[in-house]
Amino acid sequence: MRMRTFVGGQEAQGEAEFAELALGIDIDLFRGPLEFETDDERAAREDAARDVLADLVAMGEAGDEIAGWDALYADALTRTVPFLRAARGHRSGTGEAA
Repeated sequence: MRMRTFVGGQEAQGEAEFAELALGIDIDLFRGPLEFETDDERAAREDAARDVLADLVAMGEAGDEIAGWDALYADALTRTVPFLRAARGHRSGTGEAA
């Protein structure tokens, strides 16, 4: 038997989706997608992420504790590099990033 997880009446299909539903944070917006994105797509995503992060910080400073915690989580996500993306950029056998 499989356990099903619901957040706000919507079934989460995995851990990432659960976090997105529970925290209200689009992980890919801040971390970046696991698949390839063009330089223009990355720039647009990063601009949007900066705007959302600024809004969350402002809401947190205005007293919204949840928004404050979401801002910390979103900011931490911007400092991560998905393993698969990092592995693709690694030069085989040299120990250096491509």
